[in-house]
Amino acid sequence: METTDNKPYFTAGIAAFVIWGFIPFPLKALAAYPSGQILYLRVAFSMVLLLLILLLFRRRMLLDNFAALKAATTQEKRKFILYTLLGGLLLTINWLSFIYVINHIDIQTGSFSYLLCPIITAVLGFLLLKEELRANQWLAIGLSALSCALVGSGELRSLLFSLLIAFSYAFYLITQRILRDYDKIVLLTLQLLLSFALIAPFYSYFKGDSTLALGSHFFLNISLLSVGFTVLPLFLNLFALKELTSGTIGILMYINPILNFVMAFLYFDEQTTATKIAAYGLIFVSVIIYNINLKNRRKRGDGLVIPPVGTTAVVK
Repeated sequence: METTDNKPYFTAGIAAFVIWGFIPFPLKALAAYPSGQILYLRVAFSMVLLLLILLLFRRRMLLDNFAALKAATTQEKRKFILYTLLGGLLLTINWLSFIYVINHIDIQTGSFSYLLCPIITAVLGFLLLKEELRANQWLAIGLSALSCALVGSGELRSLLFSLLIAFSYAFYLITQRILRDYDKIVLLTLQLLLSFALIAPFYSYFKGDSTLALGSHFFLNISLLSVGFTVLPLFLNLFALKELTSGTIGILMYINPILNFVMAFLYFDEQTTATKIAAYGLIFVSVIIYNINLKNRRKRGDGLVIPPVGTTAVVK
């Protein structure tokens, strides 16, 4: 349990995930625009904002990271370049697919993805990083697989998009674990620079045949995505991670998809089926089972949660 002294950090952690829980609102406000166009300008705005923050307020951290990289071995430098590039690519795929799903499929599918993501990350950690899993976590993984089978039996398209979002972000989190010795804001800024360099030549492709003018409504919501749903909750999360355990943050992160589900049904009037309800119930049960015995997890300060436009999950 978090102590009274940790109350500001606990409040910051909750606030970050509550903010991310409402991300469908600015995305839905942009539903008439192509998903690629939203991604393009959202990446550009976030990149510029983070660059300004680095140069104005975190220059020492930036210089320290580059000094550490300069002094690293050739193998470490290659690892840094490889996983930073890969992280930028995975983040681009994740954000684009999430935007498309929210605006062209349903919020439920996006929410389901981020309930799956921590469990998929655990499996990848076991396979790629040789991290141990407890018996209850293997049970949760099995229930998650059954939940996916139920979703797929009713609507294969939704399942495939859920898995694309979940796996792209889970692999992204693995790259962050490998680069855990570097400042997360510096890494994210570099990854957004790489993401923008990747998509910059293809603006006309991302824009497609859309003839909608990019007026004040568009730029207001893009700014809201960049400032209110990326940078602000990111810093709240980093502040929370100064004192909270990664286990606590791992529990708090489920606020995000739960709020998404509530909004999907109560505000956006989305419909579902009995099969999907059973699948959602199973995934919620698997989340509870997976997080049993969190009190034995060590405190870690290397975590980072990045929003799904993404959203979501914790680098532990």
